[in-house]
Amino acid sequence: MTKFEDLSLIEPIAKALREANYTTPTAIQAKTIPHALNQRDVLGCAQTGTGKTAAFALPILNALGNQNQKAVPNQPRALVLAPTRELASQIESSFAQYGQYLPLRTCVIYGGVSQHKQVRALARGMHIVVATPGRLLDLIAQGHIDLSRLSFFVLDEADRMLDMGFLPDINRIISMLPKQRQSLFFSATVAPPIVKLAKKLLKNRPIGVNVTPKKTSVAKITQEVIHTESRNKHQLLKRLLTRSVVDRAMVFTRTKRGANVVAQALRDADVAATAIHGNKSQNARERALSDLREGKITVLVATDVASRGIDIEGITHVVNFDLPREPEAYVHRIGRTGRAGREGIAIAFCTPAERSELKAIERLIGHKLPVGENGASEPTTTLQRPSNSGSHAAKKKQSRPKSDNGQTASAQPAARRSRHTRRRTRNPTAVATK
Repeated sequence: MTKFEDLSLIEPIAKALREANYTTPTAIQAKTIPHALNQRDVLGCAQTGTGKTAAFALPILNALGNQNQKAVPNQPRALVLAPTRELASQIESSFAQYGQYLPLRTCVIYGGVSQHKQVRALARGMHIVVATPGRLLDLIAQGHIDLSRLSFFVLDEADRMLDMGFLPDINRIISMLPKQRQSLFFSATVAPPIVKLAKKLLKNRPIGVNVTPKKTSVAKITQEVIHTESRNKHQLLKRLLTRSVVDRAMVFTRTKRGANVVAQALRDADVAATAIHGNKSQNARERALSDLREGKITVLVATDVASRGIDIEGITHVVNFDLPREPEAYVHRIGRTGRAGREGIAIAFCTPAERSELKAIERLIGHKLPVGENGASEPTTTLQRPSNSGSHAAKKKQSRPKSDNGQTASAQPAARRSRHTRRRTRNPTAVATK
């Protein structure tokens, strides 16, 4: 299959794909969709940002569109499980986009918000439900969801599910599924626990599809490590992010408190930034993502809750303020840039205490990360914008950054900023030599 038109999808879906300028499928789509259309169970292994959502959404929409059945209250026909609220919302949006010309109803359910609207939507009847495990089980226990009529089950980002401790919930949900169903299972890695779970889930002529490249990290992402002391991280980060070539950036910290501290420090330096992590309300998390997409902020500071499932166009830089304890998380973090074939830049800060984490990352990706200029401090790759990063910087809204509680951050006086700028120009490596 070289073109979407080769799939013989029903016309309402084909029309939506044409309008979205979808012409050539990605590798995971090309290798998965034909088998899924033939009603086979699939284990798909591919990195984030490779188009997995369309790989399972299009076959499901095609089958339900052909069947043309009315939705039954509280009894969905398709269920997609996702590890995070952000990913669940994006999957539901993709179903809505691809199925916009089909008479199919889709809803998303997750915790952290009132269940009232979700319960009302289910009572109206939904063909497709995208859910996180915890809220799904809550609504099943309350009698708002009955899986007996389910025909399609998707488990997305399975390895992330297991990392987050969802295996008991997943096993409970699988035990409730009807035996006659089609199952589609996607994961960025295929570790032994994933294989064991896949064998339990996939029964109908299962086939494995693996499009993960031999090199774990994305080829078009320029990666670099900066060795520094912990006390110098904040100043180093400010210096990186105040360069005009940084259009959109994501900064990853190890803890929720660390994300709040870094975001506040950036706002104090007149950098439009906000934090996103598990303690934020769903409305706050969605507002943060929207602000980054719309250019109201330049930097999103995140914990690993956001390292998967967030697809924001035009992220030019990813900074690992703290190195993750699990090397796989590094790959998922830097995958927020360089998406859909674009180029990107990933910078990692490494303190003496984080050397073991760096070695584990380098073993995983199969090569050593280049070290910043002068052996420690001045990153060479941040001096120029990725060639296809777009013109977001020219279109940024001139609004004053807000703090996490919605209050406007006080702007740094212009004269003070000017003095700081001159001081940085005279001594660009001052941070690393303190």
